[in-house]
Amino acid sequence: MTLYDDYAKAKAGMFFGIGGGKLAVICVALLPVFVAVNRQAWLGAAVLLGLWLAASALMVLPVRGRSAFGWIAAMTSFAVAGLLGRSTFRSRAARGDLGKPAGQTDLPGVLASVAVHDGPPLGPAQARIAIIQNHSAKTWSVTASVVHPGIGMAEPAKRDQLGRALSGFLDACEQTQLISAVSLMVRTVPDDGAERRQWMNNHRIDGGPSLSRRVNDDLLEALATASVRTEQFITFTVPERRLAKSAKEAGGGFDGRAAILYGLMSEVESHLRSGMGIANMAWLTSPELFLAVRSGFAPGDRASIIDALQHQGVDVQVNAGLDWAVAGPSGADVAVRHYSHDAWNSVSATIRLPDKGALMGALAPVLMPSVDGERRSFAVVFPIMDRQTADRQASRAASGATLAEGLRAQLKINPRARERISAAKAHGLDEKLARGDSLITPYAVCSVTVPKTKRVAHHAQGLDASIRRAGFNPLRLDVSHDAGFAVSTIPLGIDLKGPRA
Repeated sequence: MTLYDDYAKAKAGMFFGIGGGKLAVICVALLPVFVAVNRQAWLGAAVLLGLWLAASALMVLPVRGRSAFGWIAAMTSFAVAGLLGRSTFRSRAARGDLGKPAGQTDLPGVLASVAVHDGPPLGPAQARIAIIQNHSAKTWSVTASVVHPGIGMAEPAKRDQLGRALSGFLDACEQTQLISAVSLMVRTVPDDGAERRQWMNNHRIDGGPSLSRRVNDDLLEALATASVRTEQFITFTVPERRLAKSAKEAGGGFDGRAAILYGLMSEVESHLRSGMGIANMAWLTSPELFLAVRSGFAPGDRASIIDALQHQGVDVQVNAGLDWAVAGPSGADVAVRHYSHDAWNSVSATIRLPDKGALMGALAPVLMPSVDGERRSFAVVFPIMDRQTADRQASRAASGATLAEGLRAQLKINPRARERISAAKAHGLDEKLARGDSLITPYAVCSVTVPKTKRVAHHAQGLDASIRRAGFNPLRLDVSHDAGFAVSTIPLGIDLKGPRA
């Protein structure tokens, strides 16, 4: 059994868990109370004190992961976006707008600023790897499809080895001084039987025995309804600010950036294949990435695309429809409690790590569909802090822990066990950075996608139950389900934490 519990809050408050900004606002808001007391206006002071306590509680106490003011800001932004029509998406193809050049991406929400470029030819096959550019975040990403045997039957020693390999891989990414985030994504979807149907059609003999034909047809129907297909992707992201200088030395322009990204691809692949036990790994070309994105928005479209690609290999006049203008949904709407895209609804939730620690491989139940027809997906994102920022954060965390301990000692307040553990982790963080470890602030987002003919609220409850069964606490991403869906299901390097230098 491999248990991981060496984590702490991403931001530790300096005063009993309260950050410096909130503490300053609370102190300034208390000044009118002292002014009223100084003037001996006792009734006014009591009223102001009550208002101050209520405002402080709204600012400090979390409600489902956010403060009350945070909820007010989120709901206000959501309402304004709805009034301006920003929460509704209609694709250019659905509107009949063909003015923009073919091949340009047309995606909703946080994906609207994403562009996909064909990289220079690579390797003996001269494959042109898809390079993802996010204009709003000013980042570049590359995605690979991977096959991993899993750790369900692995011994504890093997799990320890894989955990150390993952830690070493993330440390190596930080040492490149280029990669800012790594995303591991897994999607489990009911098998559509497209590949098996193609194999049967290609290997069937005309006029063969009717019994064997009927047996194979029955097997295809049974397997398609009882089996699931798992897709695994890994994406690394490089900010433009870090890439620009290295790209200039490599020749500048898009080709220079592609050369640096290709070098990082080789480095990332060597670590994944050697230490983490990746059985097969292939960097996605633009058509392959298109299939991953389109099947992410509409899982039911994958079989038709696979069939079109097969017929295109026989007849070049067949149009497989691999145009990025139709990669996204024809329409999408953001609701408070779910995300609607074409004929599908999705609900996303993030995972809160338990205090007792997380068992390696515990997320497996999250990927198990509770009923037929639903698609489960989750992504674990590893934002990698640069060394200078990590040192500053470790210093602030240690100073905050020391200040909190001193205040409790002055006030003669006995610290709770959780506070002592948190302070010890804050003091030990600087020592780990001095040993060469990197500072990672990972998070995970899970999503469930079902057809609109089914009640998405029921499936969302099943997702929450699966997360709790895995030993974690679910936290719905209400008002932000579109961003959660993009992170957990669409392998284009989207990060909920936004761009980093």
